[in-house]
Amino acid sequence: MYFSRTTRSAQTLQKRSKGFTMIELMVVVAIIGILAAIAVPQYQDYTARTQMTRAVGELSAYKTGVEDHLLRGVTTIVNSDLGYVQSNITIEYKPAGTTLWTYDSTAKTGKLAVTMGQNASTAVSGTVVTLSRDATGTWTCAIVGAKTGGWKDSYKPAICA
Repeated sequence: MYFSRTTRSAQTLQKRSKGFTMIELMVVVAIIGILAAIAVPQYQDYTARTQMTRAVGELSAYKTGVEDHLLRGVTTIVNSDLGYVQSNITIEYKPAGTTLWTYDSTAKTGKLAVTMGQNASTAVSGTVVTLSRDATGTWTCAIVGAKTGGWKDSYKPAICA
């Protein structure tokens, strides 16, 4: 009798420890679903912000070339003069066939501009990034968010208005 009682307890213990219950699995799946619902939009916002910061950084690299040309008296600057390299998240800003750099000789002001496109997030695609230079040589940054997509003002880097 003693032997059979031990065997029965061992058998009961084996039956209980075979795996998770359906409720436990459903709770885990629900928790993962809630975390994913929060994480995915946050990641998309992070991606859009970093792409905007990257575009401003890439465009800022051409300010040195512009200043060099302006100091030498050259105001008509084409992309190859600046060493322009096409980015995979921007396209060249071309209103009325202009180049990356446009200059107003009357006001002595100019600007560098690109449009977000190609592999950029849909939330920032179509956004125009502009670095403007005034007559005194001061540079300012402006970003005009796209009218479509999911543009948020929080995507703008801190240095841009």
